Amino acid sequence: MPKMKTKSSAKKRFKITATGKVKSAQAGKRHGMIKRSNKFIRDARGTMVLSEPDARIVKKFLPNGL
Repeated sequence: MPKMKTKSSAKKRFKITATGKVKSAQAGKRHGMIKRSNKFIRDARGTMVLSEPDARIVKKFLPNGL
C-alpha cells in the first residue's frame, strides 16, 4: 500500500498539540481588515483550539500528526 499523503493546505494552517487537540489561527484575518473593527482584529489575535467535530475533519487531512 502506498504512503498516506498529508494535505498541504492543512499542513500550513493547523498544528496538533501533544494532547491531540487541533490548534489554528483565528478566522477572519486573512484579508479585508479595513472593514473590520479594531475590536474584532484585536480579539482575533493568536490561536484557538478547534471544536471536536472540526478537529476530527482536520485530523483526516493530517494522518502523520504534523
